[in-house]
Amino acid sequence: MEKATSVQHVYDLLIKMNHQWEQHQQRESMTFLEEIREHFDGMTSLNMTDVHVMDCIGQHEPINVTTLAQRMELSKGTVSKVSTKLLKEGWIRRTQLNDNKKEIYFRLTPLGKKLFLVHERLHAEVQQQLFQFLNRYSSEELNVLKRLLSDGVDLLEAMEWQGKSLD
Repeated sequence: MEKATSVQHVYDLLIKMNHQWEQHQQRESMTFLEEIREHFDGMTSLNMTDVHVMDCIGQHEPINVTTLAQRMELSKGTVSKVSTKLLKEGWIRRTQLNDNKKEIYFRLTPLGKKLFLVHERLHAEVQQQLFQFLNRYSSEELNVLKRLLSDGVDLLEAMEWQGKSLD
């Protein structure tokens, strides 16, 4: 197969995979949020950003707004808005460290920890499926895939800075 034809074929597959991934993510998010609403008696108005902020807090607590924003690659304003909502709904709580009374840190409440564990379980299931899928490839093939994905991330980051889109 001619290189130009191969390049076009890879491009077409990447676009197809991207669209399928977006659809999969939407379905997974909706399913997850429905499960959370059932698990918590419909008492939640959470979206996936809220859930991922709680996940980051759960993994790194105690954590402050600045560190949370950096880890999640969100603005401090977005983190403040989400954390205000999570505080109001009882998912997280504010705390201070003994050596720093000025800085505010976040921790999960018992309710937040329950949600964190549900989220962790679902992520573990997805990770297991992906690992099972990737284990069919040799180390050499995985190295090529790592290089391709790493270069792809670099390309997307560069395009983001330039305000361009892939499709």
